[in-house]
Amino acid sequence: MNTQLLSLKSLALAAMLLAATAAQADITIYTSQSAFNSAVTAPGVDTYNDLSIMYYDSPMSRMAGAYSYTVSSENGLYGAGVPGDRWLSNNSLFDPIVFSGFSGGVTAFGGNFFGTDVNGQFTPNTSVTLTAMDGTTATYTLDNTTTGSFLGFTSDAPLQSVTLTSLGTYWPTANNVTLAMAAPVPEPGTYSLMLAGITLLGFAARRRR
Repeated sequence: MNTQLLSLKSLALAAMLLAATAAQADITIYTSQSAFNSAVTAPGVDTYNDLSIMYYDSPMSRMAGAYSYTVSSENGLYGAGVPGDRWLSNNSLFDPIVFSGFSGGVTAFGGNFFGTDVNGQFTPNTSVTLTAMDGTTATYTLDNTTTGSFLGFTSDAPLQSVTLTSLGTYWPTANNVTLAMAAPVPEPGTYSLMLAGITLLGFAARRRR
């Protein structure tokens, strides 16, 4: 009987912790691509491999799988990268790159982010900052980036925009931008039902004792 009561208490504690987490849920930041992939459904990826190394007018309309979005930078965008692996940068290193206008209620955004030089080639030992907005704001800086440096955001509300900036000594650059839906989290009512059920089990256990 003591083992049963201990198990019930453990379940109740876990449910309360989950409920507290759900109540505080907002924008979650991922630096692990595998963890991000596990937290989203129906991802679509924009590889930018259709771009050439050249200037592009802003804003630019893009697709990531089934999702449409807009990317913009005040003084234009720039195709960067190497043959077979193109990236998206901007034309003026001081300008932020803004991803917005996400279709279909997108609640997850991720990709590879790093710095490049004036010729659109990778620059090591750089830092870039991303800011996601869904009505609230979350900001994260990736330091010592490589072309594989990953950052992702998930939210419990549709994302409004994600802004990419650098320190102004190299060009902020994006690759493999991924749009998706954050995996559903049980509603607070679900936790209430769970707690109610655990409470009833606790009463039953006391009566049997």
